[in-house]
Amino acid sequence: MRRIAFINEKGGTCKTTLAVNTAAWLAKERDLRVLLVDLDTQGHAGKALGLDVRTLSRNVFHLLTDDTVRLEDVVRPSAVPGLDVLPAYKEMADFPVVVAADARRAHRLADRLEAAREAGYDAVVFDSPPSMGLTTRNILVAATEVVVPVALTYLALDGCAEVADTVRQVGEAEGRPELSVTKVVPTLYRKTALATAILERLRAYFPDSLATTPLGYDVKVDEAQSHGKTIFEYAPRSRGARMLSAIAAEIHGGPAPRKRKRAARAD
Repeated sequence: MRRIAFINEKGGTCKTTLAVNTAAWLAKERDLRVLLVDLDTQGHAGKALGLDVRTLSRNVFHLLTDDTVRLEDVVRPSAVPGLDVLPAYKEMADFPVVVAADARRAHRLADRLEAAREAGYDAVVFDSPPSMGLTTRNILVAATEVVVPVALTYLALDGCAEVADTVRQVGEAEGRPELSVTKVVPTLYRKTALATAILERLRAYFPDSLATTPLGYDVKVDEAQSHGKTIFEYAPRSRGARMLSAIAAEIHGGPAPRKRKRAARAD
């Protein structure tokens, strides 16, 4: 089971946009059963899929801090067939304090998501908070690969290098040297001299993992999120859909799996 984490300690890098639409693309175009896990206090991944996360009685925080809460108690279906979401909200701010005395506090997410494999998910996609605290460490311990969205701004390269170093350090500390940054995705791209220069620096630093398609601006992407839909539902022929589809395909890599019949969801 692939577990893909979208991570950058800086905010405003399009982590949620990429996580949500990549998860939807995997379900829609590769016929995979996908679980999107939101770990950010803003709950934007759930909101982008039309969930009112403020009204949910339980979310990922309760799964991580209460052993009596089961995965199926908190997972919610989305409008995209094959894509479910494990929502988050403000309670996640208390997560580091609540589990501070737990010797396996960095493994809470990995331990609780063993149930995702048993439930038949093919892939798990993580939307992370804009920080490198305990929550993000939990994501790194649970993930098999890391995607770093990088806004093409002046300090982009430094921030991306720091994330790569953190991923390496966590992999070594947790006995998982195979954990690495598998894709770096340039975002907020505009055809300017500065953006071109930053792209060249990223290409030199990450020659084997830099995505060939940068994510530029398309108002349809913002509109889709405001309507609680993925770009593929809201504007499937838009420039944003083409960009996000190309990026998701690069992240997925490899040949498409054989199509399979999906069991009908019980009401």
